[in-house]
Amino acid sequence: MKQKKRGKKLRDKDRLTGLSIGGMGVLLFWAAFFVYEKIGGGDQRQPDPAEKLHEAAGAVPEEASAAVPLKAAPEAGDNAREALRRPAATPAAVPPERPLPPLPEHKGGLVYVIDDAGNNLYELEPFLRFPGALTIAVLPGLPHSARAARLVREAGKEVFLHQPMEAVGGADPGPGAVYIGMSREDVRAVLEENVREIGPVAGINNHQGSLVTQDGEIMRVVLEFCRDNKLYFLDSRTSADTVAPKVARDVGVKIAERNIFLDNEQDRSVMEGYLEQGLGIARGKKTAVMIGHTWSPELAGLLTDSFAGLSAQGYTFLTVSEMMKGRGLP
Repeated sequence: MKQKKRGKKLRDKDRLTGLSIGGMGVLLFWAAFFVYEKIGGGDQRQPDPAEKLHEAAGAVPEEASAAVPLKAAPEAGDNAREALRRPAATPAAVPPERPLPPLPEHKGGLVYVIDDAGNNLYELEPFLRFPGALTIAVLPGLPHSARAARLVREAGKEVFLHQPMEAVGGADPGPGAVYIGMSREDVRAVLEENVREIGPVAGINNHQGSLVTQDGEIMRVVLEFCRDNKLYFLDSRTSADTVAPKVARDVGVKIAERNIFLDNEQDRSVMEGYLEQGLGIARGKKTAVMIGHTWSPELAGLLTDSFAGLSAQGYTFLTVSEMMKGRGLP
């Protein structure tokens, strides 16, 4: 029995020894295969399909890319330092500015006054489009008086009351007139009503009035009314015998006076001659007051057409109040 057990133990020991030797052999085989792959067999490996696609797309070979060292992405501070080290770009040369043309020498102020507004609106409309300063005198008591005055103000022009006054020869001056023989109170009441109708106004000038402007008492009332209401007075000088300048000195007010009537004749060439006379007065006296009328069919076109050329020559366009204040004059 003891020999049988001993023989069995020897057989089991031999079996274990064989298994150990076989396991060692397998391990040696795989180790040799691994070494073969790393040393010699790598040259024969099949390329990865992804590598084929990469080469087909024209990628740089791995050897070439390895020769170019990659740089780390610069940080924000690096960019700032690099910008400071980099020389500043030379600015492009700026062409010299052309010198501005010299301003024309001032030749005088032109004051256009357009009388008789209020009869209708269609004759007034072209004067409202005049590009420069303009004083428009509106008659009182007519169907379009208030509307005309409002349109003049909306157009940025100056409004005067065109005050009707009695004339030599007895011609009808129209509604709201001042007559010889009226009391002081009646004259002021008429003026107040007319200013209320078309006001606010900057001043007053006379419509007709060749008789009234010769009367010192009536003119004193008119000029005192202007002084008390801070209104300018323009003497249209419908009479060479006007006493308005003398009474104005007595009352202590400064008035304006007409120099030229532009449309005593409505032919355009004749009106151009009157305008030339006015330009000569402006050159000699610094200003010229020229009066025309809404009913002159060629006048608005003449004034508008000549505006740009006269401005370029050095003439300034003024309202009556601007002239009286000395504005726009050297």
